[in-house]
Amino acid sequence: MLDDVVAEDVSAWRAGFDEVFARVADVFGRVEPRRWARSYLTGLLAPVERKNSWQLADAAGVVEPDGLQHFLNRSRWDADELRDRLRSYVAEALAGPDGVLVVDETGFLKKGTKSVGVQRQYSGTAGRVENSQLGVFLAYASQRGRALIDRELYLPESWISDRERCAEAGIPETRCGEGLLTKPRLAEALIDRALAAGVVAGWVAADSAYGRDGTFRAFLEGHRMPYVVEVPVKQAVADLDGRRRVDTLIGRAPAQAWHQLSTGPGVRGEREYDFAWATLPTFGDLPAGFVRTLLARRSLDDPTDIAYYLCFHPDTVTREQIVTVAGARWAIEECFQASKDQCGLDHYQVRKWDPWYRHITLAMLAHAFLAVTAATDPKAHAGWAESQSPRSAVSWR
Repeated sequence: MLDDVVAEDVSAWRAGFDEVFARVADVFGRVEPRRWARSYLTGLLAPVERKNSWQLADAAGVVEPDGLQHFLNRSRWDADELRDRLRSYVAEALAGPDGVLVVDETGFLKKGTKSVGVQRQYSGTAGRVENSQLGVFLAYASQRGRALIDRELYLPESWISDRERCAEAGIPETRCGEGLLTKPRLAEALIDRALAAGVVAGWVAADSAYGRDGTFRAFLEGHRMPYVVEVPVKQAVADLDGRRRVDTLIGRAPAQAWHQLSTGPGVRGEREYDFAWATLPTFGDLPAGFVRTLLARRSLDDPTDIAYYLCFHPDTVTREQIVTVAGARWAIEECFQASKDQCGLDHYQVRKWDPWYRHITLAMLAHAFLAVTAATDPKAHAGWAESQSPRSAVSWR
């Protein structure tokens, strides 16, 4: 009986994989790169310890990795076209009006100076300054599941100012010629592409690296895209009698302004915090029916541990919705961990621009397949959060 169940599960998995690959097969044009693409994806999904060309070739039953290396480095196919198919696949399976677009970056530790975009820079993956590459990613999170849907490699000033180095790494001339694109500008490009492609989403969420950037928030407001973005404690916002830090405003919250709510289940049970939420003053600069609000999340164990969020949304939004979106930001961290641990997102051994995008996009597709497959399991929904002094213009809600 158990053997029959296992065989049925394997058969269903293979059928699902065949369906996904059929959606993208023509991206690779000729038969040979198409065959290598299937082998590469199969290897990324297999229990292979290090998913580099050597071990993926071995998993495909090939003695030497030359074919896979040629597939990544020199064969003719467009990683952006594959990205578009991936994004459509995830949107069809997971998207809904309450879906959240989440932006964040992740680091890829590297040795030497040849890998495209590498330099000594802060990497959240390592938690310190390391020789690394940084990728800015966009994830889609909903009640059905979460998956990465777009990516851009961050190029530091040390790269874009060196045309010879850019050319050696295969970076397009247009990218080096357009000047430094900060990580918030890259995030805007990812969101803009998703919206232009018709991805249905109700919110954007981001950490303070993006939330503190006023141009990023203005970009979202210009698109009338509701957001919940974390900001640092020193972030200042406009009040009737001047600009004030968010911690100053939250420090004025009366005791009754705090409400205990859950941001969803975690490994140790419900992730519960105290939340205070206030409407900020506006000066005629918002679309009709929209407001800016300030959300604070306070630890139940340590009242001095407070996170701050600036929000933009229709005035009809409830406290529970705002808290849910704030909690959804962690979906992208889960995507990073799963795509690295299970699909080899960070296992590549390529140095140039096109191969980086090719490996990363294939690993994202492998992870998306797992995410969409899991979404058919009734248990998959369990990971989504469903919640049940001086004069100031701040209005506590």
